[in-house]
Parts: sequence; structure tokens; C-alpha cells
Amino acid sequence: MGKSKVISAKAAANLIKDGDTLGIQGIITASTPVDLMAAVRDKYLETQSPKGITVFHVSGIGDGKDGGMNMFAQEGLIGKLICGHIGTSPKLFPLITENKFPTFVVPQGVLTQLTRAIGAKRPGVITSVGLKTYADPRVEGCKANQAAYDLSEEEQVVEVLKIKDKDYLLYKSFPVNVCFIKATTADVDGNLSIEKEAVRLSSLELALATKNSGGIVIAQVERLTEAHTIKPHDVVVPGVLVDHIVLASEVGRRQFYAIPEFHPEWCGETRLPLDQIASMGLSERKICGRRAALELKEGALVNLGIGMPEAVAAVAAEEGFSSKINLTIEAGSFGGVPQSGLAITASTNVEAIISHADMFIFYDGGGIDLSVLGAAEIDKQGNVNVSKFAGRTVGPGGFVNITQSTQNIVFVGTFMAGKTKTEIKDGKLNIIEDGKASKFVEKVEQITFSGEYANETGKNILYVTERAVFKLTPAGVELIEIAPGVDLEQHILAKMAFQPIVSKELKTMDPRIFTDAVMNLTI
Repeated sequence: MGKSKVISAKAAANLIKDGDTLGIQGIITASTPVDLMAAVRDKYLETQSPKGITVFHVSGIGDGKDGGMNMFAQEGLIGKLICGHIGTSPKLFPLITENKFPTFVVPQGVLTQLTRAIGAKRPGVITSVGLKTYADPRVEGCKANQAAYDLSEEEQVVEVLKIKDKDYLLYKSFPVNVCFIKATTADVDGNLSIEKEAVRLSSLELALATKNSGGIVIAQVERLTEAHTIKPHDVVVPGVLVDHIVLASEVGRRQFYAIPEFHPEWCGETRLPLDQIASMGLSERKICGRRAALELKEGALVNLGIGMPEAVAAVAAEEGFSSKINLTIEAGSFGGVPQSGLAITASTNVEAIISHADMFIFYDGGGIDLSVLGAAEIDKQGNVNVSKFAGRTVGPGGFVNITQSTQNIVFVGTFMAGKTKTEIKDGKLNIIEDGKASKFVEKVEQITFSGEYANETGKNILYVTERAVFKLTPAGVELIEIAPGVDLEQHILAKMAFQPIVSKELKTMDPRIFTDAVMNLTI
């Protein structure tokens, strides 16, 4: 054994030079090296260094308050930001809006593969993912602020390639000088294992990208053990790739830094009986989850997005057919019941956890039978926006990869934005007071999902709300179902910014959806 690899978080922060590119592992609050991030913030506040660094992270990292990337909201610290989502880091928004640094928001699945490309010293990732969406350079080119538009063409992150008369996008590689990753255990040689983590993410890919860029790999871990005590098959990052180890604080040791409790059912140490998982009360959220669940088929491989789509998992558990479908979430888990809130990347009773990058290879290759995702805006072309609101780009996460690679998609969400008061009684939906604005708009603020591309590629698309169901057709968005108790003109057509096609065979939504009792749904 050579020189000890263990250093302090403060010493780790001192290794980052002005202008460096720093790669950071993490997703929302899971498996995030927050002690290392805090040390960088503290050093910058004390010394104004490192300054002007490029920060690269695949997923959104933050708790919506002060943690994660919110710690980097210090003017001058960041020189450029390349990431898949910013929505959980609201403290960055003023700096981005004021053009303090160029910001690029790239589809999350693309970034997982770009990390691999950097490690292999390839020029980038060539893919159809992002065509005709905001990521396409002919639309916005992933640019999130004017500072990004002001950069030269060579400094842009994506360009169009034509191969055999077909359009593709090239997302360009860049070197990584330092990276922060997180694990549960390190041996003294730097071999890492993640037995307590609820996600695997892409720690190996980021370490390879950094090491092969000539950079420094720093791992934040819960505990240190002797050499050769981690089984080889349990090592997720070999010690030869790890330059330094930092022992974590109490917060830094957590599965999710914003959740104090350790949940063994999220990493496969134990399993909970399904009857211990609380059922969901009858609400607009459950209505959407139930209607989406009607699209499930036995044996289907299903992706569930964040937010309202999680209701599908709750409905499947309540109806007793969770074992008949295969639920996945983009962070890398197969099976189990996906969680919500700050634990959205975890699954209770998870069956397998693969790397973030591997999950997106599965998704990009069309491995999913059905995806259920949220929708914030829908327009007459069938385009969906989930990535930009009131001029503020939050990013798509894995949305673009998933929607462009899945044949069958159900978008779910309430019909109106803002608080809607409803009463669900006697198998009917009564609208008492509507929210402030319709989600069905003339033109979405940003194209995260392209209706045109979906029609060109023959996808089957449904838009499910608590009061109506629509489908995408070559002629536009068609209304095919309305909820019992809802008035077509007053509660639907009058609330839309465009006139949908109204099906000649307009149906009433399944009345079982609107009762407290289980639906006795079979698939």
C-alpha cells in the first residue's frame, strides 16, 4: 500500500483550479457528494477561488432549497454550466437569467452517454435524440440563456450532422479536470462499493471520463475498510481510478442527503410487504393514474416519470398487479414501487439497480413498451413542454430520450394549471372552481416533445387529464373521452386555447376511475 488516499474535503476543494471543468455525480438528493460541494463553496466564499469553473452534472442536483447545486449560486464561481436539469436548484436561476455564465441544458440520457464518450476520447455522441425539440440547433440548441447564444459556434454543445441523407445531432465531448463521486465504502486502495445507495448512477463513467482526461477523481464515502475486503464483483469503481477519498459527514453519508433515515428497502437489503405501502386517496392525481393504468398490459416494460406518473405505481400496487408489470425509472431501477418527493429516484422493493448510462441505452434502443410522463403545456400540434416556464429553463431530465425512443406514451397531468377545486362523488367529477390557466395552449413555450416527430415515427400518444383524454393524430389533437359529470363545452372546450378535433365516437371515461373502491382492474 502506498501513500494514503484519504484527505479532507477542504484539501479536495483546493485541487480545483480557476477555469477547471468539474463533473459532479448526483440526482436530486440521492448519492450526491454534498460535503465536497460545500467545501468548494466555502473555499470560494473565503478566497474567491476557484473561479470561472465549468460545472457538468447529468441530472438535477438539489432539494429546491439550499442544498446541492444551490450551494454553487455564488457569482463568479461558475463560468459555464452544462447539465440535464436545473429545476431543483432555484438559487441558480437569478444568475442564469442575468447571464452571469452560459448555461446549456442537455437531455439527461444524452449526457450519460456523453460521459462515456469523453472517457473513450470520442468526439461526442451521435444520436437522433433531440431532433425537432429545443435541443436541435435549428430550434434552440440546448441554450438556456443569452450568454449561451453569445458564444461562438465552436463553443456550442450540439450541431447537426447528416449521415446517408438522415439528420442526426452531435453532442460534443469536452475534457473533465476534476470529478466528485459518492460511494458507501472505500478500501484503502480506493476501490468503491455502493451497497447502501438507492441508485448506481454513472460514477464509473464519470471517473473514466476524468481519469482519461488527465484529471483528478475524488470520492466521498461513508466508511473506510482494509484492502481486499470488498468483493471484486461489488467494486463499482476500481481503486486505480480514484485519486483521493474523503470521509463524509453525517449528512454526507445519507442515501439522500435531504432524508435523514436510511431505507434498506430502497437498496435491496430488505423488502416491505405491499400492504405496508399506503394506498393513495381519491384525487385528480389518482384519476390520472388510474386512467393511465388502463393502458398497461401484462408483462409490459414500463417507464414512469417524476410527479403525477408515480400514481400509476400506486394504482398497480392497490389493484394487486404490480408483479405482472415491470416498472422502471430513469435513475436505473427495475421493479418495486417508485417513491415520490425528495425520494423520487428510489423504489421500494427494488429488484435490480443498473447504471444510469445503461438504463438510457435500454431506453434509447426502444426497450420500453410504455412510458407515462408528466405534461405542463400541450399545444395544437401535440407538442409538450416540461422544460421552460415564464422564460426560465429548468431542463428536461430524461424526458427527451424517453419520449423519442418509446412507441407508446401517456402524458398525464391536471387539465388546468394552479389549484382546481373538485368534488369526486357518486362516480362523477364535479368542477367547483378551476385553476388559473389551461395547460392546453396555442403554442408551447418550449418543445420538449415534438408532436411532428411523433407522427413521423408512428408513435401512439395519449394525453390524460382528470376530466378528458386526448390522442395525437396526423390532423392534430383529438378529444376521445370526457369524465362523467363534466360539461364538454363549459369545462373542456371553453378552457382550451385551441379547438381540438372532437371524436365522432366521444366516450365517457371508465366510471370505476371515479369511485373510492378498488377498480378490480385486470391486465
